[in-house]
Amino acid sequence: MKGRTVLVVDDDKDILDIIKIYLQNDRFEVITACDGGAAIEKLKEQDVDLIILDIMMPGLDGLHTCLEIRKEKKIPIIMLSAKDDPSSKILALDIGADDYVTKPFNPLELVARVRSQIRRYSEFNEERSQNRGKIVIDDLVIDTESHRVFVGENSVELTPIEFSILKVLAENRGRVLSTENIYENVWNEPFYNSKNTVAVHIRNIREKIEINPGKPKYIKVVWGVGYKIDR
Repeated sequence: MKGRTVLVVDDDKDILDIIKIYLQNDRFEVITACDGGAAIEKLKEQDVDLIILDIMMPGLDGLHTCLEIRKEKKIPIIMLSAKDDPSSKILALDIGADDYVTKPFNPLELVARVRSQIRRYSEFNEERSQNRGKIVIDDLVIDTESHRVFVGENSVELTPIEFSILKVLAENRGRVLSTENIYENVWNEPFYNSKNTVAVHIRNIREKIEINPGKPKYIKVVWGVGYKIDR
C-alpha cells in the first residue's frame, strides 16, 4: 500500500530485515526499532499506520509497550511471538492488540495481515466523516458517525476492532452470527482457527458495555451457534 507507514519493533535484526524487505516490496514505508522504548520515541516523531510489535524484547517488552501505546493511539497493532499457546494470544488481545502472529511465520501472510488491518482501520476512519446515524438498543447508543459508544450518559472507549464487532452484531440484531460470520465481516479475510480471537474481543466489549458481564444484557451467546444482540 503506497504511502502507508509501518513501524516494526523487534530486537532480532534478521527478523527486522526480513519484514522490512517484504513490506517494502509491497510499497510500504517502513521504520524500525529494536525495543519498546525506542518504538515509543519513534511514535512521538512520526505518524504510522500500523505497528508490528514483538513480545519478547529486553527492557520494555511488547506487552508493556502495547499498553503504553494504547493510552494515546488506536492504530492497529500486530503482535509477534514465539509463544503459540492460547493464553499468550488471549493476553495480547486483552491488552489491546488487534492480531497475533506466531514465529516462525510466513512473511507473505504477515504482509497480507498488515494490508487487512490497515484497510479496515482506513475504512473505520473514512466512515467517521459520513453520517450513518445512530443505532439505539435500550440505553446502548452506537454512533456510527462519530464512532462513539454510550451506555446511558457514559461514553465507552472501544478499539476499532471492538467497535466493528459491536456494530456488525447491532446491525444484525435478532440474528445469530457465528464466530466465522463475525470474523469474516470484521477482518475481511477468510476465517481460520480464529475462535479465540473473536471470543476475546467480545469478552472485552462485554466488560465495557455490560453492568454485569456475567449476565449480559446486550451481547448474548447462543451455545454452539454464535452471538447475537436481541431486537
